[in-house]
This record gives sequence, C-alpha cells and structure tokens, in this order.
Amino acid sequence: MSGAPVSGEASSALETLRIAGDPVCGMTWGWVGTCGTWATPEAAESMRRMAEHGVTWTAIAYATEQATAFSTDIPFERGPQVGDDEIVGAIRAAHSLGLRVCLKPVVNVADGTWRAHIGFFDWDVPGEPSWTEWFASYRRFILHAARIAEAEGCAMLCVGCEMVRSDSREAEWRALIAGVREVYSGLVTYNCDKYQEDRVTWWDAVDVISSSGYYPIDGWESQLDRIEAVVAASGKPFFFMEAGCPSRTGSAARPNDWALPGEPSGAEQLRYYEAMFDAVRARPWVRGLMLWDWPARLYPEQDAVANDDYCPFGKPAGELMAARYRDWSTEG
Repeated sequence: MSGAPVSGEASSALETLRIAGDPVCGMTWGWVGTCGTWATPEAAESMRRMAEHGVTWTAIAYATEQATAFSTDIPFERGPQVGDDEIVGAIRAAHSLGLRVCLKPVVNVADGTWRAHIGFFDWDVPGEPSWTEWFASYRRFILHAARIAEAEGCAMLCVGCEMVRSDSREAEWRALIAGVREVYSGLVTYNCDKYQEDRVTWWDAVDVISSSGYYPIDGWESQLDRIEAVVAASGKPFFFMEAGCPSRTGSAARPNDWALPGEPSGAEQLRYYEAMFDAVRARPWVRGLMLWDWPARLYPEQDAVANDDYCPFGKPAGELMAARYRDWSTEG
C-alpha cells in the first residue's frame, strides 16, 4: 500500500476485521454536519453520551452539496457544511473517548434530489455534463478528506455513499481509490445502497465491503443470504455502514423512509432493533453495524418519547443497542 506507513490504529483495525476479531459496534455521528454545529459544548456532550451506549466505532459523517443531480461542480471549499477545523475537532473528540473513527464525506444535492440519482450520459458528449467532469470534482473532495483522515489517524475512510447511478463506473472508482491510497494508509470502504451489494463489480479495490442495510423487518434473512454469497466470493470483511429504523409506527416495514407518516413509537423501533441484531449476530461474517444516527445536537432525554427519528437515545432501542454492543464486543 502506497503512502505513509499504516498508523497503529488503522493497522489494528485492519487486522481485527480480517481475522474476525473486534466487531464494528458503531454509530454515525453528526449528520449532516452543518457549519457551526460540531464545535459546541452540546456536540461534545452528544458524543460523550453516544460513547456510553457500548459504541466502539463512529462514522463522522458530513455532506457537501452540488446544485443539481446533473451538476459537475462540488464546491466543498464553501457552502453550509462543517469546515476542516470542525472535522478535525470531531475526530479528536472521538479518539479521546476511545472510539475508532471512519471519516465519511458525502455529496448531497442542494435541490433535494437523492444522491443516488446523480448521473450523466454513459459516454462524454461535448457541451453536456459528463462523468469525467464530475469524477474530477468528486476526486478533489474525497482526496481532501483522505488527507485529513491520514493526518488524524482515522482507522477507516468511506469514499462514497449510496451513489447508485455511479456504481457502474468501475474505471473511475478504481482510479479514485488508487488516488486515495497515495495519501491515506488506513482502511478504505465504499457504502453501497441497499440491494446493491451484488451489483458492484469492483469490491476487490476496497479493504472492507459495506452497505446500507435498511431492510424490512421480515426481510433480513433473505437479504443476508443474498449478501453472504457476495462476501464469500470477495474474501473481504463486511459490515453494515448504515442500518436502523425510526421510532415511528410503520417504520419497521420501511426503515429507509425517513418521511414515512406515523406516530412516535419506541416500541416499533425496539421491535426492529431486536430483529436486526438477532439476524446479523447469527451470521459471523457480518462484522458489525454502524447504526443511523446520532445528532450533534441531541434532544433532551425527557423528550425521547415524542421523538420519531432514527436516534435511539433515551428510547428502549438505545438500551437494547448498548447491551447488544457490549455483548458483541466481549464475544468478538
């Protein structure tokens, strides 16, 4: 692997993932990473409370924005996202709590289009936006994050999240990952979307396969059967970079739908967490979960009963998560 020598944290993480040792008992923190929300006492307290729930890994996730799904400029140097100082501060805060860090830079679309729909013609056409132009801009964004991850000793870097229309651009992704390895020496993963695990053709380019596991409560077994074949063929470690369920009625059947109408329900989220943990713990090749998600501005614990979002803080699912993560960490 080119670049600087592998840091102690990254080397340890790579070894434990490959020999089925330390699981990823994780939680995504800080989304979406709006400027000014991470460098606060409230953010520090939020991360501390998260670490109390058996969490050993965190994905520090932030989003920059391109204007539309057909834009090729990703202006990460300006915009609403957190700046480098807040990113570095969050990484250091996580490390001070003993957490391993996956840095997760994400591109969103300012008009609200889901990033999975970012896309262009299959071939470059003069005068039209192209994959070539977009990947050049995206490369600058990801390599900037990779340099931060290297400087701060992050154990893992996620080079993309749910970029479904781009998944077929194998040559561009391989070139991007090769460029990342020139400046970053830790683990590299790509977070494909749900149902896409068996469609990515370049898993050999990353160190760890990861995906968004927002599967319906009654679909875990069949989906894990499908994913298992991908993992076995790849020889790579696997974990769910995202998974979880809102605490809202109806969400167990559609856990990926953050706007699904329903009433606040801690019981619904708990039921989903129980099924999810039972399913993945029965599959030793699933090396962990990076649950979605824990905000930098945490709601008061007494308001948890009325909160219908993904965060499990103050809810029955949070207690279950803490217990299951502690057991998982002990059992390895």
